[in-house]
Amino acid sequence: MDMTHKYRVAATSTEVRNGFAIAEGIEPLIAFSAPPEFKGLAGRWTPEHFLVAAVASCFISTFSGMAFNSNFEFSSLELDTEGTLEQDEAGWRFKEVVLRPRLTIAHEKDKERGSRLLHKAEKNCLVARSLACPIVLEPALFIAAHPVEVS
Repeated sequence: MDMTHKYRVAATSTEVRNGFAIAEGIEPLIAFSAPPEFKGLAGRWTPEHFLVAAVASCFISTFSGMAFNSNFEFSSLELDTEGTLEQDEAGWRFKEVVLRPRLTIAHEKDKERGSRLLHKAEKNCLVARSLACPIVLEPALFIAAHPVEVS
């Protein structure tokens, strides 16, 4: 089994601080810009959004794959993800990425297992593990329509 995988993305510059990201065989191409606070255009994806989206999509994929493999049923998983940029002596960098998953399950008996899977997904998300900044998990678990405390 090959233990190396490569993912290629091409980027083209269309004007200062703007361009398109393209991956062969994947639609659509994505218009991007530097963030407005760095003199980019508002309303476009930014490299910073791409990074946060990569963590979010990896967490969701990791959790749902683990849940499937362990026959854990859940009603829904919603995730808010927030990356915080901070300037230090070396320049701008991500200070942290906060994951706020909201997991809804059908049965009270599954709350501990659901909590364990959320934490396990955070530890096993390969994109998050590849970053130098801390990843902070702030989970919430719901049974039907009733919130349950998760630690």
